[in-house]
Amino acid sequence: MKLAVVAANGRTANKVISEAVARGFDVTAFGKGENNTNAQTYVQKNLFDLTADDVKGFDAVVDAFGAWTDETFPLHTTSLMHLCDILSGSETRLLVVGGAGSLYVNPEHTMKVSDTPDFPDSFKPLAAAMAEALEKLRERKDVKWTYISPAGDYQADGERTGEYILGGEELILNERGESIISYSDYAIAMVDEIENGDHIQQRISVVRK
Repeated sequence: MKLAVVAANGRTANKVISEAVARGFDVTAFGKGENNTNAQTYVQKNLFDLTADDVKGFDAVVDAFGAWTDETFPLHTTSLMHLCDILSGSETRLLVVGGAGSLYVNPEHTMKVSDTPDFPDSFKPLAAAMAEALEKLRERKDVKWTYISPAGDYQADGERTGEYILGGEELILNERGESIISYSDYAIAMVDEIENGDHIQQRISVVRK
């Protein structure tokens, strides 16, 4: 399977690349800086400079873009829409590394994690930006996208257990009442979805088992 990972030098991207390479995928990493991945091929190119030719022929593209300042938050939407535009009408699937703040906490889907009283104020602008990008993505019927939200406690150095619970639009807890997952287990779930392709034009979520 041929996989492209965009914004490949981030920590989640690195875990996804390592998982995919270990499973025998042919991985091409795209990044604007120097390569720090173990992908078989690395292309140093800004996300916004990518063209349809750059992503042609891949089975799937992983969008691992992140922006962390007030000035750059709008790039969550513009970068995602750019990727949608260059993949529009193709068979190549787009899998997006999402956030947990936009998950719903009630069955009516009227309240998100980011709306709850305990959600930190400092994270609200980022959550809002990522939620806006997701809403724009939902409008794209011309792209075979899947948006994958991690659990609320997303741990960079967390344990790789090899097991996870798959959810949908709502925040889910494991049997210990936790909403937690490591980057490594998230990567397993991401690569499983790349292999299976079961959730086209859907948002899914994952939590440690």
